Amino acid sequence: VQLVESGGGMVQPGGSLRLSCAASGFTFSSSHMSWVRQAPEKGPEWVSKITNNGGFTYYADAVKGRFTISRDNAKNTLYLQMNSLKPEDTALYYCARGWQAPYPARGQGTQVTVSS
Repeated sequence: VQLVESGGGMVQPGGSLRLSCAASGFTFSSSHMSWVRQAPEKGPEWVSKITNNGGFTYYADAVKGRFTISRDNAKNTLYLQMNSLKPEDTALYYCARGWQAPYPARGQGTQVTVSS
């Protein structure tokens, strides 16, 4: 199982980023997927999750209305579109296989920094 995130970076408050997670080594289209973030000196925080077919999506209150999770099962890729970013969104973002912690697999993460 391999999950590789990309798309992170530094952005000003109010900006946007689109994260991607390339999956391999398992049947992606059969797997519910999640995004989780971890800010410095804080524990992991669940961000969003999506069912295997993309039919249902859920968001943490902190990101609802600003972030959108999606997936392309033909490309074995998970996405997180992040708009209206705030400094408090600064964290290491990683994708995880599964619906809730503990996740059977996760990626190494991609850093998102929101700062002026």
